[in-house]
Amino acid sequence: MKYAVLIGDGMAGRPIKALGNRTCLQKAHTPNMDRLAREGQVGWAQTIPPGYEPGSDVANLAILGYNPSQYYSGRAPIEAAYQGIRLGPKDVAYRCNVVNMAFGNDAGIDNSRMVDYSAGHITTSESRKLITFVNDRLGSKEIRFYPGVSYRHLMVWKNGREKIKCTPPHDITGRKIKGYLPVGTGSSVLYALMSRSHEILTGHSVNMARAEKGLATANCIWLWGQGRKLVIPKFKNKYGLRGALISAVDLTKGLGVCAGFDVLNIKGATGYIDTNYKGKAEAALRSLKKCDFVYVHVEAPDEAGHNGSINDKIRAIQDFDLKVVGPVLEGLKKFGDYRVLVMPDHFTPISVRTHTSDPVPFAIYSSNRQAEQKSGAKSYSENICKMKTAMKFVKGHKLMDYFLQKK
Repeated sequence: MKYAVLIGDGMAGRPIKALGNRTCLQKAHTPNMDRLAREGQVGWAQTIPPGYEPGSDVANLAILGYNPSQYYSGRAPIEAAYQGIRLGPKDVAYRCNVVNMAFGNDAGIDNSRMVDYSAGHITTSESRKLITFVNDRLGSKEIRFYPGVSYRHLMVWKNGREKIKCTPPHDITGRKIKGYLPVGTGSSVLYALMSRSHEILTGHSVNMARAEKGLATANCIWLWGQGRKLVIPKFKNKYGLRGALISAVDLTKGLGVCAGFDVLNIKGATGYIDTNYKGKAEAALRSLKKCDFVYVHVEAPDEAGHNGSINDKIRAIQDFDLKVVGPVLEGLKKFGDYRVLVMPDHFTPISVRTHTSDPVPFAIYSSNRQAEQKSGAKSYSENICKMKTAMKFVKGHKLMDYFLQKK
C-alpha cells in the first residue's frame, strides 16, 4: 500500500461577495479533487486545537499525526531543524521576516505601518545579502541571524527569552504596528534589533536597486514565532512507514527532518504561484519507489490569501489540482493499492488575509473502494464540513491514524 498526502496550504476560505458568495475553492475548476470527494470519503478535521494560534506549524504537525498539545514548541525551531541549526537546551529560535514598512516623518519604528510582510516576495539571493549584512552589524555572541528562503529567515538567541508575545507580520498587513510590537520580559532586545535593522537596511544597495525598479524594499526585520527545539517520535517508529516530504518552505521541510522523512528539494519550488508544481508531482511519484508514504505541501494558495488576491488564489488552487493532484493520482496506479488524502492545513480567507481556526475539509480516496461507501459529496469544497454524513475529527491529529488504517 502506498500513501500520498496532498496539502493545498490555506486553500480553504470564506464566501466572497464578488464571487457570488462563493469561496475561491468553490469558484476554482478542480475536477481531480471533485472526483476524490465524489468517489471517496469526506469529512472535516480540527487541525488547530483550542488555544493555539492558527498557523501552518501547528496545523501540519497535527496532520502528520502529532498532537500539538503534546509536542508543539514554536515555529522557528522547526525551520531551524531543516537548516541544520543546532539548538541548545537554552537557545530560542525566532522567525525573522524581512518586511516592508511605511515610516512616519520621525522614521521611528513605533509610528510605522506594515505594508508587506514579504517585502514584495523578495528573491532569495537579494534577501540573503540583507540578512548576512544584518548579522554582521547586529549579531553577537548571543544573537545570530541565519538566511533562509525569500523573506523567511531565522534568528537564534542563546540563553534567550521565550515568553514574549509576538505577532506574525502577515496578520497585520496595512496596520500601524504600535500595538503589535513584542511585549514581555526580554522584549526590549527584540525591539532594539528591529529598530536598528531599519536604520541599517534602508540605504543598503539591494534596497536601493529594488527602489529604482519600483519594487518593495526590505527595510526592516520582524521577529516572531519563537520556541525551543522540537522533539517528536520518528514517523517510521510511530507508523511503521518510510516517508518522503516535498515542500518549498523551510517550516514544512523542518517537520520532515524532525519526523525522519527523506526531505526532497525541488528546483524551481518557490512557495509562490510560480512554483514548480510539475516537479513536485514527479518527485512525489519517484519517492514512492522506495518509500511507502509521501507528503506534498504547496504553499501558493496561502500566499495568495495573505496578499488578498482572489485571482491568484483561484489560479493557485486550480494549478494545485491540475498539476499536482491529477498527475499524482494517475501515477499512483502503477503502484497497485494506494490511498490519497487531500486537504488544506488551515483556512486563509481573502477577507481577513490571515489564517483562521475553522475546521478544514478533507477527502480520502482508496484504490480499493469496495470497503468504502461513497460520500455523497458533489464536489470538493468547504461545504463538506456542513454535510451530516461527513466524518469528524475534533482532534485533528487523529486523522492520520485513520488514513493509515492504524486505528
